[in-house]
Amino acid sequence: MNHFEFRHGRLFAEDVDLVALADKIGTPFYCYSTATLERHYRVFASAFPPDTLIAYSVKANGNLAVLNTLARLGCGADVVSGGELKKALAAGIPAGKIVFSGVGKTGAELELGIRAGIHQFNVESEPELEALSKAARAAGATAPVAIRVNPDVDARTHAKISTGMAETKFGIPWKRAREAYARAAALPRLKVVGVDVHIGSQITELEPFEEAFARAAELIAQLRADGHDIARADLGGGLGVPYRAQDPEPPDPKAYGEMIARLTRGLNVSLILEPGRLIAANAGILVSRVIYVKQGDEKRFAVIDAGMNDLLRPALYGAHHAIVCVAPRPQDDTETYDVVGPVCETSDIFGTYDLPQLRSGDLVAVLTVGAYGAAMASAYNARTPAAEVLVNGDRWSVVRPKMSDDEFLGLDRLPPWLE
Repeated sequence: MNHFEFRHGRLFAEDVDLVALADKIGTPFYCYSTATLERHYRVFASAFPPDTLIAYSVKANGNLAVLNTLARLGCGADVVSGGELKKALAAGIPAGKIVFSGVGKTGAELELGIRAGIHQFNVESEPELEALSKAARAAGATAPVAIRVNPDVDARTHAKISTGMAETKFGIPWKRAREAYARAAALPRLKVVGVDVHIGSQITELEPFEEAFARAAELIAQLRADGHDIARADLGGGLGVPYRAQDPEPPDPKAYGEMIARLTRGLNVSLILEPGRLIAANAGILVSRVIYVKQGDEKRFAVIDAGMNDLLRPALYGAHHAIVCVAPRPQDDTETYDVVGPVCETSDIFGTYDLPQLRSGDLVAVLTVGAYGAAMASAYNARTPAAEVLVNGDRWSVVRPKMSDDEFLGLDRLPPWLE
């Protein structure tokens, strides 16, 4: 469910008229709904015991306003860089509710997490164990560790967002897990606290989760028999969302929670879950204005002012996002368009859509882009990323302005020999 709906022939974000908003701030812009973020968090959290740490995946959408909205509900954070850690802390998420994942943490990032006093490091390799021990010794602190184990489970999702197969870069191979835990226990200033598993993103079936979590439960029993005090099970995220109206509905959080409860019954572990897309995706849209309608030999193109630099997923993954007219004219016939952006790449295409007849100046909205939309944006073609707006009822605020061309140009520096 989201809070974007048509009223009197115009698309609204909660109680904000998007036509009026576009006229005030210009396009393109991302628009996030506070009510949707709050609802999705509460629905997800209610599927688990009260002591479960819901660590929102910051990489999905790291806007400070989004993070602070979730922090006020008691949400934690899963971060994968020092920058994301600093964002989570700045947004008011307590360090004790932050887990630090990621396959390439630097020494400086490990030190940052240690000094902040985060809840847990999800370690992804034996060399990282050594580096974390070194950083903890230097800081005179003890680092809580869960090892991310790669269970070699096919998530049945897009290859570029599947992380639990043996050939991917993530985690320590299943067969080396016990050896890695023994090494962690032997290293100074490390405290083994849990097991971590995460198999991918946009997963729309429960079976891959069940296979991976069953393996994690088996490993926990083995590690306890080896003498390790395993008190936490970090089961990652990855539960998908529908991107097309005709797509089958992914499992709801209640069914997901019931499956996890069954597999972890009797383990006596505290749970950590890392949802990202499930909370943020349907909470955001991208509003863009039609620049030109262009007739080719075989296709009709609607060229809009948002491009692949603003929303990369269609070009990168072939991902589909529904597109609607913000203020359709009821009398207009439907026509077929390739909706494309202005970036100088053939791959700058959102897809083929049947839409009410479009004209220059019309507004369109790309749906379900609150996750992995603005977070993956770039300034390719010297096009600065779209602004970001948060609405709350009839109130709205620009929570990340679009950088001007002059501001962007000002980031470059000439070396002395060229000045």
